[in-house]
Amino acid sequence: MATISAALVKDLREKTGAGMMDCKTALGETGGDIEAAIDWLRKKGLAKAAKKSGRVAAEGLVGVAVEANLGVIAEVNSETDFVARNDDFQSLVHGVVAVALDKAPNIDAESVKGAHYPGGGTVADAIANAVATIGENITLRRAAGLHVPHGVIGHYVHSQIVDGLGRIGVIVALESTGAEEPLKALGRHVAMHVAAASPLALDPAGVDPATIAREKAVLADKNAGKPPHVLEKIVESGLKTFYKEVCLLDQAYVHDPAKSVAQAVKEAEKSVGAPIAIKGFVRFALGEGVEKPAEEG
Repeated sequence: MATISAALVKDLREKTGAGMMDCKTALGETGGDIEAAIDWLRKKGLAKAAKKSGRVAAEGLVGVAVEANLGVIAEVNSETDFVARNDDFQSLVHGVVAVALDKAPNIDAESVKGAHYPGGGTVADAIANAVATIGENITLRRAAGLHVPHGVIGHYVHSQIVDGLGRIGVIVALESTGAEEPLKALGRHVAMHVAAASPLALDPAGVDPATIAREKAVLADKNAGKPPHVLEKIVESGLKTFYKEVCLLDQAYVHDPAKSVAQAVKEAEKSVGAPIAIKGFVRFALGEGVEKPAEEG
């Protein structure tokens, strides 16, 4: 039988809100597999559904830059929060984002690392120099870009330390031939929504099939024993509810929860003067999905 550490039980409790003993039992039943334990708790009705915890487990800054209908976002990690307030580190992140914008939209962390950095060398060289100067390990973890032929890239930075740098960054691509200023205002509002609501995908078609299969399995197990035709309807209804929670267009708009995001965008077409389509979004939360090693003692 797998050894279940107190740290693993604590981690499961933070992710699910379930009681300590329930978490320990779930981990015992699943051989210490935390994702399987989450599903076990949900099937027993002891945990809420399904979002990843998004718990911050690394420091640094998320940077965002937008130029007309092109936008980029990058996450640069450091070992401590103190470094995020260091002028040299902030200058590095601004520099990385500027390089990313020059190379966008088809970028990722590796392509940005290999690009020329102002002043000489590559972005990877600039990061190595910053490590030597600042004295902490620094990494460019991820980078992404968005572009629309006509329209704007809405953007928002949450917990902003300086212009364009903070702990959560969002870019949203709005395609439209309408008036730029109201389109920019809508883009910012939608980006703020994404920062708060953390959607997994634009619409159901964009949700990972494995995530859908997992959700179906949980719904089926929770309602085991019901006739097949009843179970099918329950699962179908449950998936619709799930999509309203995790798909951007289906989510209740944080600025007006009586409407979905799709409805709010449709209404905005009146002031913009043309159809609007959300073509994509990127949301980076600092340290999301990165686990720190357990502290000893």
